Amino acid sequence: MRSISPESFSKGSILAIDRGYTDYSLFARWTDAGVYFVTRQKDNASYRVVEKRTVPQNRTILKDEIITFTGYNAKASCPHHLRRIEVDDAENCRIIVLLTNHLEFGATTIARIYQDRWQIETFFKTLKQNLKIKTFVGTSQNALFIQIWTALITILLLKYLQFQSTRAWSLSTLVALLRFNLFTYRDLWTWINHPFEVPVIVPNVMVIPIPFK
Repeated sequence: MRSISPESFSKGSILAIDRGYTDYSLFARWTDAGVYFVTRQKDNASYRVVEKRTVPQNRTILKDEIITFTGYNAKASCPHHLRRIEVDDAENCRIIVLLTNHLEFGATTIARIYQDRWQIETFFKTLKQNLKIKTFVGTSQNALFIQIWTALITILLLKYLQFQSTRAWSLSTLVALLRFNLFTYRDLWTWINHPFEVPVIVPNVMVIPIPFK
């Protein structure tokens, strides 16, 4: 994270990052460069509330505050006023505390940005688990793009098969059975509905004799 400079992102960019990458000096540099971030606040962060904002009614937002850090290292590294938002995550029975330098967006919008980050995490977890992608074959920029796009196309095709099927497939089961039947001939559109009833199709293979002298 420390190797990522503010110049890596255009002004106005919004970064949703994990709490484990907290770097107060980097937060300050991003703020100076007009780059926004949304992250989880560390539990042990010391701060002072400068302003309390009105929270939207009938939403999951519990608090919306402008704060400044009071801890020596954090205050010296990031003297800017930041925004602290408490979100009620009822689904997981917890309260999420978000930290951002974006002072204009509504609190629900900030919360949604971080929620979208979780959806991206879940998506890549699905890729890794179902396509068995643990390491990259090549490490150049072009090789990485090829492997990522290939994975995205593959998961899109699998999702389409899952959507078209009348059978309640889980994605992992569909992938496993497709892998098992990879070198057999079957009517795919019939097979995805009745995977254990569709017989194997024996292709007509024409053997062309090759004369030997």
